[in-house]
Amino acid sequence: MPLLPFLSRPPRLHVAVDRGTGPTVVLLHGIASSSVTFQNVLPLIEDRHRCIAIDLLGFGGSPIPEDAEYTVGEHAAAVAGTIDALRLDGPITLVGHSMGSLISARLAATRPRDIDRVVLVSPPIYLSPQELANPIDQRIMGFYLKAYEYFRKNKKFTLRHAQVVERMLPIPKAMDINERTWVPFVKSLEHAIESQTTVSDIASIRVPVEVIYGSLDEFHSDGVLKIVSRMSGVNVHRVFGSDHLIGKRLARAVAAAIG
Repeated sequence: MPLLPFLSRPPRLHVAVDRGTGPTVVLLHGIASSSVTFQNVLPLIEDRHRCIAIDLLGFGGSPIPEDAEYTVGEHAAAVAGTIDALRLDGPITLVGHSMGSLISARLAATRPRDIDRVVLVSPPIYLSPQELANPIDQRIMGFYLKAYEYFRKNKKFTLRHAQVVERMLPIPKAMDINERTWVPFVKSLEHAIESQTTVSDIASIRVPVEVIYGSLDEFHSDGVLKIVSRMSGVNVHRVFGSDHLIGKRLARAVAAAIG
């Protein structure tokens, strides 16, 4: 599946972390966040890996192009260009959290020679409700999609509640929705999460795929994960007591999957 970005020329992204030695691990955070997402993972792997954390298009220290539509393809193209500019040796392990896992799946599907393992953490992998057989799964999926649409269309409500949630999170700035990131947030939500082809992307990947999610993850779909778990080369791990963020328990599972 081609990347097909709307951007005429994907910009280089901000490399927030580049440390450690050994086989390279590239880490991609989720929507409205930054490389702080991986603060519990990095100490567990940097003694045996070169760890590169990249801020996604529109977030953290990366550019916010006026002509971006923030599709998975655009995000992936910007990450690919940034990785190419680093001139890394050998295939990499790609780790994505939340929306970053959707981007990771697209990259692994389109650049098989560059990637030897994919770790998808707390992935919001969605289908349309009609594609799910279980009525409960259909209702949950419908609820997610309606909620996301409400967040996009009610800026004042979303910004106000995002500030409250941000103050409660154990990882500072793990969610950073503000005036500066509003357009990247709403466009990424609509064009990369609500509208996605991640199931088919994962089906196209020819390297090992590890899917890791918490039992308390607020954004996962049991129905879709059951479909993904039956795919060749995919292992799904459920971490009891963890939520969507990469806390210390989930971080240990991620580090084990990286190897």
